[in-house]
Amino acid sequence: MTAELSHWLNAARCLPDEARRGTLVGRAWVPGRPGGPAVVAVRDDRVVDLTSRDTPTLSELFNTEDPLGEVRGRIGYAPVVGSLADVLANSAADRWDEATPRLLSPSDLQAIKASGVTFVASLLERVIEEQAAGDAGRAESIRAAIHDAIGTSLASVRPGSDEAMRLKQELTRRGVWSQYLEVGIGPDAEIFTKCQPMSSVGTGAEIGVLESSSWNNPEPEVVLAVSGGGDVVGATLGNDVNLRDIEGRSALLLGKAKDNNASCSMGPFVRLFDEDYGLDDVHACEVALTVEGVDGYRLTGHSSMREISRTPRELVNQAIGPHHRYPDGLMLFLGTMFAPVEDRDEAGQGFTHHMGDLVEISTPALGSLVNRVNRCGDVAPWTFASGALMRNLAARGLL
Repeated sequence: MTAELSHWLNAARCLPDEARRGTLVGRAWVPGRPGGPAVVAVRDDRVVDLTSRDTPTLSELFNTEDPLGEVRGRIGYAPVVGSLADVLANSAADRWDEATPRLLSPSDLQAIKASGVTFVASLLERVIEEQAAGDAGRAESIRAAIHDAIGTSLASVRPGSDEAMRLKQELTRRGVWSQYLEVGIGPDAEIFTKCQPMSSVGTGAEIGVLESSSWNNPEPEVVLAVSGGGDVVGATLGNDVNLRDIEGRSALLLGKAKDNNASCSMGPFVRLFDEDYGLDDVHACEVALTVEGVDGYRLTGHSSMREISRTPRELVNQAIGPHHRYPDGLMLFLGTMFAPVEDRDEAGQGFTHHMGDLVEISTPALGSLVNRVNRCGDVAPWTFASGALMRNLAARGLL
């Protein structure tokens, strides 16, 4: 059986490598009269409170002219919320106590958007889901047929290029073109709304899958923090949980497959871009995934961001610009190449979550995001939304 969730939540595991730690900001629930969410940062082995009337939310901090300079100028004298060790440990869902500080998702008023089918491996799996119509038992035979028809030649195809359009014509002729191939190698990326502002959960929280889903998996991703002006100010880790059976039945069920109670996690902190860490480092990173079940099952995998078909900057440009504004900024999931296919239960059924699975997503420059899997209807309900945040900030004299 896996250890208690709190045992996975320590600085050595959750924070970036010591030499690459950088400037880490996020959100925490800070008790008081009244208590409420605070904008926080990591200072040595403590979590400190950066909340002010100028930056009452993380969205407002990211929208300042110089978020990094703003944090660096205030972090030295910011009041202490608690020790990093205690705040991390208290963030475990099995230890939540309103009287103790705990981490929240490092996002508040921002739109939460996601990029789909940005890696060849996940692109092919989406095609397989579509062909299988959500039936995991048919996936293996379809996978073999798809690989025979398409192979892995897509890896070198630049989306939207003349080569991609010629390939589309050939695959259409062979009867294997797909709406997923359209957004995978066509000119327009898939950018969708993952969940509503304020609804994502942080590290240590339970993450949810619908009770009606019997074929699902985690999606480990890097998430960019983008200001309302389109500037990429930092990055964090995310889990864009995927219900393969529901989306596979119809792409029109994407909203039902993606936006559910606790179906999105991010954290533990946003690492702000600085002289030592930026978008090129995101593009070069390796993202690791570990799943440990209460039955002793263990799955590991890695995603290389170098294999992404569109650069992170290209995806940001497709998400925000003159064509679409997000005044409060956005958090943009960059997509995953990880689509587990090994059998967990019956032969030919592939991987699916069991309740109680512990999911860890990690990369050295950003640390690790840890969550436990539960049913969407059984996890802590989402009750604190934008209206509650405004009332809370007003009661605390921050508006």
